Amino acid sequence: MRPHGSSLDLGLIGNCSISALIDAQARIVWYCLPRFDGDPVFHALLADPPSWPANGSWTIEIEDFERSEQSYDEGTAILRTRLIGRNGDAIEVVDFAPRFFSRNRPFRPAVLIRRVHPVRGHPRIRISMRPMADWGRVVPQITRGGHHLRYCGPAGTLRLTTDAPITYIEAEIWFSLGGPLNMLLGPDETVERGVAEVAREFEEQTAHYWRSWTRALALPLEWQAAVIRAAITLKMCLFEETGAIVAAMTTSIPEAPDSQRNWDYRYCWLRDAFFVVRALNSLSEVGTMEDYLRWLHNVVREAAGGHIQPLYGIGLEKTLPEVQLDHLRGYRGMGPVRVGNQAQEHFQHDVYGNVILGAAQSFHDRRLFRRADAGDFALLEAVGERAWATHDQPDAGMWELRTRARVHTSSALMSWAACDRLAKIAVALALPERALLWRARADTIRERVLREAWSERRQAFAESLGGNDLDASVLLMAEVGFIDPRDPRFIATVDALEASLCDGPYMRRYEAADDFGKPETAFNICAFWRIDALVRIGRREQARAIFEAMLAVRNPLGLLSEDTDPRSGELWGNFPQTYSMVGVINAAVRLSAPWDSVI
Repeated sequence: MRPHGSSLDLGLIGNCSISALIDAQARIVWYCLPRFDGDPVFHALLADPPSWPANGSWTIEIEDFERSEQSYDEGTAILRTRLIGRNGDAIEVVDFAPRFFSRNRPFRPAVLIRRVHPVRGHPRIRISMRPMADWGRVVPQITRGGHHLRYCGPAGTLRLTTDAPITYIEAEIWFSLGGPLNMLLGPDETVERGVAEVAREFEEQTAHYWRSWTRALALPLEWQAAVIRAAITLKMCLFEETGAIVAAMTTSIPEAPDSQRNWDYRYCWLRDAFFVVRALNSLSEVGTMEDYLRWLHNVVREAAGGHIQPLYGIGLEKTLPEVQLDHLRGYRGMGPVRVGNQAQEHFQHDVYGNVILGAAQSFHDRRLFRRADAGDFALLEAVGERAWATHDQPDAGMWELRTRARVHTSSALMSWAACDRLAKIAVALALPERALLWRARADTIRERVLREAWSERRQAFAESLGGNDLDASVLLMAEVGFIDPRDPRFIATVDALEASLCDGPYMRRYEAADDFGKPETAFNICAFWRIDALVRIGRREQARAIFEAMLAVRNPLGLLSEDTDPRSGELWGNFPQTYSMVGVINAAVRLSAPWDSVI
């Protein structure tokens, strides 16, 4: 079981414009501005603070704290934390980022709202507001007004508007909480109405938005709460202004203790975004896909038939230079802290398949406000030409190996998927000559992969053409329709992967050492790929057991990071990881009993 009190016992709040991470004691420990990939106003998650309150956090404490309880309001992104003192006094902190429709468009301001209520007794509290700038190197200058504090840093000014005593907040003084209080942290703008009125109205409208959004999901019969939480989390990873979907909200949470495997995931990987879109589509939530396709269209147009990076900034930035911040100790003191990601320089040839897979539904789905057309197909054909040209060329692979290039099976597989989907799109558009061309290319790639990726020595499909090492990514062969899952070669591959890569329900990415040695922790999405494969080959009960085990290692709020320690069940890696939350949805949809079994 995962140990109680893990540092990734965090809740995510957000509104598709900003997001924040809040720990089990209602401390905001991560919050970036002006976007998910910006400078953290609150960075305590990476500062390894020795005591609280800490710089780079927003803390609300109850005197003589004993324990806490935390949960989301059902079907929403509104988080409630109850802090209970040793004498029985209790308070409740309500955290959210406003999101609702106003004047027929989404209202998602860069504002965090915190509401504090006395619940029992005569609690005394302390509010410590310690924003920082320039990754914790600059302490903002504080000025005060009648009902606000202003925090002025080199990149701008934040304003905390509140009906709490300003003096107590500024001096971090303990005081008695005689009634509800409200705090709005946002741009340096005047709040025109009373802060309590605004906070109450925004909470009500935000709750209504999320419950209406959840109500429209086509849920499986079983595991509905887990699916809803995963879906809301994925939605919050959408930067709606541009349509980009980040892989995670954090940087530099190590994949394993003291491993140096610390990366910045606050960018849009085309691979991860495709899987997010596909998972939400399976719940009949197509709005995220429509937003993402806006972003993807810009990527494809800019590439003009040339190289496409595996990731971009959420504002379409191509250059994301990777730098190391040595003044921060890092998560639990396990640096380094890195900003930017060198992987934007990589050649990862699976990206072309992921682009086309991400866009394919838009040619077939009549629900969309704008269905793709022949002009869009012409743009995607240019991407397909790149897939065809690179399908047999060495690359860094989907695991972004920095010092080793091979013809990776997963990259060739996605090149096949690109050609296969283009053939199907051409049929839908009544373009028979193009359909024949892309079908012939798909068949050529498929025949070569089946022949050269198969390892007689391992009796399994290997991680590279002509190779012998095993890699969990070959499980995607069944998921993207490349092979009949009942094919004896695929079944043998599942057996071989279970023998070599699995620790009980957990699954590692690959067996060969990489730039940092052999992986120590299990990669959560691989366990979900395994579940999918087991269901497809008829081992449903085994798949259900693994799924229940993976649900058990989620944090208390139902969220997953990238990796799990197979010995302790502790979560590691960037958080919350979209790949992992995608796995929850996919497994539940595939494993659930049908609705007509109960109605």
